Amino acid sequence: MIWGTTWAAIRVGLGGIPPFTGVALRFGIATVILLAAAWWLGIPLGRRPNEKRLWLVNGVLFFSVSFGVVYWAEQFVPSGLAAVLFALFPLFVALLAHAVLPGERLKPRAGLGIALGFLGIAVIFSEDFRKLGGDHVLFGCCFMLLSPTVSAISSVAVKRWGSGIHPISLAAVPMGVCAAVMAIVALVFESDRKVTWSPAAIGSLLYLAVAGSCVTFTLYYWLLRHMRASRLALLAYATPVIAVLIGIAFLNEPLTWRLALGAVMVIGGVAIAVSG
Repeated sequence: MIWGTTWAAIRVGLGGIPPFTGVALRFGIATVILLAAAWWLGIPLGRRPNEKRLWLVNGVLFFSVSFGVVYWAEQFVPSGLAAVLFALFPLFVALLAHAVLPGERLKPRAGLGIALGFLGIAVIFSEDFRKLGGDHVLFGCCFMLLSPTVSAISSVAVKRWGSGIHPISLAAVPMGVCAAVMAIVALVFESDRKVTWSPAAIGSLLYLAVAGSCVTFTLYYWLLRHMRASRLALLAYATPVIAVLIGIAFLNEPLTWRLALGAVMVIGGVAIAVSG
């Protein structure tokens, strides 16, 4: 439910805060909160095998690249459509998990689901993007596909090598890495862009930092220790349904028949690929 609303919250926040600055602030705030929680709970950091390597993998791929792409793309791409494109995440996870995770081999029916999901993306990209705001929307959608790709690589790496690492460690320190990386990126590319501290921008930032980051990612990495990676990735097929409905209801985002059909095919493909 929370992740389904974060797509609209990102779009709202972009009205006052440039994308890379927004990513840096969001995860900077979340890092402070989670490191304080780790100190309060006495959680040791950096003592498990592969822990520091996974900090870098998560910090660079899952947070910096993935969210940098999402925030930049949502300047042009409707939030609901961005969530639908990210719904390819479970399909990428399933493919990677089949290759590197014992016990997570794809079943024959998964091929049908993966084919259906990518056919749904083809239907979406057959849309006349002028109806959605112009050619820059098409470029933003193409660029957006990088986000689920790098997120899947990071998630499978955590599942493969993150045994015994506390979920707060897997969330807090990588978020700090992301905040530092994106602050540098923001200084380079957004130094001439103004930040407008409107109530909407501030509310969006706090919601994304606390609920959309501290709560959700800690729970996600806890679940990743106890569930199949491909099963947990099912989160991404409930999320776009909520995101599309909120985008239509509150942000007046367009929904054409091709986008609707493509979204149904993507979500249906995910459900087939990772079920059973």
